[in-house]
Amino acid sequence: MIDLHVHTTASDGTLTPAEAVLLASHLGLHAIAITDHDTVLGHREALSAGQKAGIEVIPGIEIGTLWQQGMIRCSVHILGYYADDTAPALTAFLSGIIAERNERNRNIAALMAEDGLPADYDQMQQRFGPFIGRPHFAQILMEEGLVSSIDEAFSLYLNRGGKYFLPRKPISITQAIQTITEAGGVPVLAHPFQYRLAHEDLCTLISTCKSVGLQGMECRYSLYDGAQHAVLDQLAAKYGLLRTGGSDFHGTRKPHIALGTGTGHLAVPDDFLPPLKQAAHRK
Repeated sequence: MIDLHVHTTASDGTLTPAEAVLLASHLGLHAIAITDHDTVLGHREALSAGQKAGIEVIPGIEIGTLWQQGMIRCSVHILGYYADDTAPALTAFLSGIIAERNERNRNIAALMAEDGLPADYDQMQQRFGPFIGRPHFAQILMEEGLVSSIDEAFSLYLNRGGKYFLPRKPISITQAIQTITEAGGVPVLAHPFQYRLAHEDLCTLISTCKSVGLQGMECRYSLYDGAQHAVLDQLAAKYGLLRTGGSDFHGTRKPHIALGTGTGHLAVPDDFLPPLKQAAHRK
């Protein structure tokens, strides 16, 4: 089995890239993809660990975008596989995201600090690393006893309408897909049912993504059952998309999701990988 959706400390996971690879090897996985949010900084360490452990590591990324269609406005995540980390288009794109994210995070930290919370942004980066996301702010809220869980922190404080929510500069689906493609990567729609769209709207989303270069769709995911997997298989066939799958592993930040097996029943077959490789090699 394989796992094509794994996060590390390069973004908001709790295992280093090397630790994630070693865990995958211990669990008997054949391959994993490192798909950190908006960064490729974990690739080198993961690839090196993979060579030592004898497990295949696929360089990946996950980019959050905003989709607006009529009355629909939702965050849509695009996965990218096998993109060239050094491609100028990708490097410039990610640099812009990081700069905007840091500015937003500093403003969130300032809002929390005004309420007496220990959210000094420089200290947070020393503690958590260069990537700071909302889960790190949620952890501080938990430690201060304001909430009992990460989910509660998001619900009460960090989601839209919450006291410490600040919107990020929107990235379009077209921007994300075309940037991945220009860097030689294969763009894939992540966890399609997480957007809570009606079937007709989900089809519109997939069609829209396909029209600007989408090549695959995540058809196996930790939170989906067999019936949902079957629906996604049918949609992938309908739109001519290759299939991928992954756990969306984050380590202890999402303790209910295990590497490789998700919530216990996930199984992403090896035969999903060759078509993904072929799509990358054709570029």
